Amino acid sequence: MARIFGFRLREGRSGDSRTGARPNDGFDEEISGLSQLYSPGEDSVSAIRDVADVLSEMGTITSEQLSEIRRKQKVKPNCDVCQIITELHLAGEPDISMARAGLYGLEFRRIDPEKVDRDAFGSLGIDYIRNNRIMPIAFRDQTLVVATSHPADLFVIEDVKRQTRMNTETIVCLDSDIDKVCDVLSDERVNHNLDDIINDMSDVEIVQDEREDSEDLEKMAGQSPVIKFVNYLISNAIREGASDIHIEPKEKFMKTRYRIDGVLFEMKQSPLKMHPAIVSRIKIMANLDISERRLPQDGKIKVSVGGRAIDLRVSTLPTNHGEKVVIRVLDSQSVLRGLAQLGMEPDVMETFGEQIVLPHGILLVTGPTGSGKSTTLYSALCQMDGDKLNISTVEDPVEYELGFCNQVQINDKIGLDFAMSLRSLLRQDPDVIMIGEIRDNETARIAVQAALTGHLVLSTLHTNDATASIPRLGDIGIEPYLIAASLNAVLAQRLVRKICPKCKQLYEVSQNVRKYLEKAGVQLDQMYHGAGCDNCRGSGYLGRAGIYELLILDERFRDMINKDPSVNNMRRVFHESGRRTLYDDGILKIKQGLTTIEEVLRVTEVYGKSEDEAFVENINPAEQADGITGLKI
Repeated sequence: MARIFGFRLREGRSGDSRTGARPNDGFDEEISGLSQLYSPGEDSVSAIRDVADVLSEMGTITSEQLSEIRRKQKVKPNCDVCQIITELHLAGEPDISMARAGLYGLEFRRIDPEKVDRDAFGSLGIDYIRNNRIMPIAFRDQTLVVATSHPADLFVIEDVKRQTRMNTETIVCLDSDIDKVCDVLSDERVNHNLDDIINDMSDVEIVQDEREDSEDLEKMAGQSPVIKFVNYLISNAIREGASDIHIEPKEKFMKTRYRIDGVLFEMKQSPLKMHPAIVSRIKIMANLDISERRLPQDGKIKVSVGGRAIDLRVSTLPTNHGEKVVIRVLDSQSVLRGLAQLGMEPDVMETFGEQIVLPHGILLVTGPTGSGKSTTLYSALCQMDGDKLNISTVEDPVEYELGFCNQVQINDKIGLDFAMSLRSLLRQDPDVIMIGEIRDNETARIAVQAALTGHLVLSTLHTNDATASIPRLGDIGIEPYLIAASLNAVLAQRLVRKICPKCKQLYEVSQNVRKYLEKAGVQLDQMYHGAGCDNCRGSGYLGRAGIYELLILDERFRDMINKDPSVNNMRRVFHESGRRTLYDDGILKIKQGLTTIEEVLRVTEVYGKSEDEAFVENINPAEQADGITGLKI
């Protein structure tokens, strides 16, 4: 790439810049105007310095790390140095952005959406801002202050000057700050217009008649305000990171709720007369029968939001006030991740990683509905070499499409159940088989047969902890000797909400809570909690992480399975082995400042300790809650 005045230049792309394309016309004029974009002083960087040099001067990376970056650059000559630094985990986004600012002699600043001038921001379209990574944030005299995460992109800065017809002052910001500001300000625009959409829907005539024909319903669902409202519900849910959208008719209004980080939040109460048209619109999108309102229906929708393909699963249920609709949001970007991103401790991740490369046996992931079992299984599959292995899954439903494996969708209506699919798969020369859930004896027996004949089988069970999965398999009808011979490991898990980093605060633990923790063998005088802010919707939590309990079946466990596979015996041996329970892993997350005691107690129910211990018997849930909430949590 050419460099002019010490700044890296990128070729523009033709097209209308207001729609997000980079300008490329008038190249000679661009070159002649570049010297006006910055005024480098005597300390201006030379063409040979880059972000890595500045990070070294800042003391962020060592000379050895700088040498490693240079070696990587020789191997990957076309790779951006910032990408190499990120891949090597040598610096985070703030340090890299500060180095960029220092490289070009510019100011670095974090951008607070609340302090962005709305008029200045509105001088460019949001699509243009997102695509070109530059945004106006303020007016200063007759100058427009713009923040960018790519200060080397001089063509874009010059294009902003032309579009706004103003001189610009450039500062450097985080790339993530641009997305955050766009999200917040676009939400403001949508929310400002949402009331107008609802008012527009007052013109939609709703006829409350059980015999209302499908043509009338379809006509209502096709009206512009209805379409806008449904589009808003879906796009806003995805932007908020919701896993489910609940649309509930009540006696006098329609309530909309999002499930975010496992908890339902009420988003909007709307006039009840909107409800039939909204439901009909969703049914049309999901190819459901809009005239059938007496029976439950299930369907699916595929949408594209921000260039991302999102699958939506729709379920309708007739209630006394109308049809309740729940939309499950299946976003592959939030699920298809590495094991390191799931919150596993290094020792658990290493041992679990060893289990998924074994040539045969059964690996179970257990927990209640919504505990992240499918995410863990998908992450495990993503670690495997799909080019060298024949990987197949049997699911009901197929939640996320994986390009490297063969996925079978269960269809009970035509008799394609788990057992039939698995029997067919065993004739397909599989290496790895993932079963969505072991539900019955026949499925379990085929899974055991597959494991004993040289296949690795991954599946899930609904049990409270890892040890309970063994007697659960016995209850299904699998003989103890088959369990001992085929089962390799069991991973139990839960999801806890993480403390919001924006409002994270340290507080003194109350005497009540301290005594409780001491009985559990934990010494903690201080813990973290989230005070609540706009970033986390006032909840104090943002995002979720897993807590885990990993049971590896060694000879002692296999011998016990053959002799006395009771829950109490299994738990006793597990505790004696010194392995971390769900509760223990949760306490570790508390010590790390990742989550709170309330979250750990909420999801573990103190599974980590034996039932006869005095501290469990003496816990008073009401007193425990008082002891915690008294600390302004």
